[in-house]
Amino acid sequence: MKRYFLALDLVDDAEKIAEYERWHKAGNLMPGIKESILGAGILQMEIYRTGNRLVMTMDTDDSFSFERKAAMDQANPSVQEWEKLMWKFQSPLPWAKDGEKWVFMDKIFQLS
Repeated sequence: MKRYFLALDLVDDAEKIAEYERWHKAGNLMPGIKESILGAGILQMEIYRTGNRLVMTMDTDDSFSFERKAAMDQANPSVQEWEKLMWKFQSPLPWAKDGEKWVFMDKIFQLS
């Protein structure tokens, strides 16, 4: 199993943040989104928020790759619709590359 941590900002607007959270409540995902996530080899996904900053954790099986997930998403109209909707609420981090949404976080400490 692999674990990833990624970050992304939301547009700094209380109404948009509330709507983004509503879309992510249990039962509110568009049809096919959960199946797409699980089908890519993602075993567990969580998103946390403070202010307008998001942190996502992903636990994946050994078959998972971001390249494969991107190809699957590109071929899935439901995912494309979801991503288009989510982009209304999301704002790339200042250091993100062009077109990049979620940015990998570097582990800088581990209590051993």
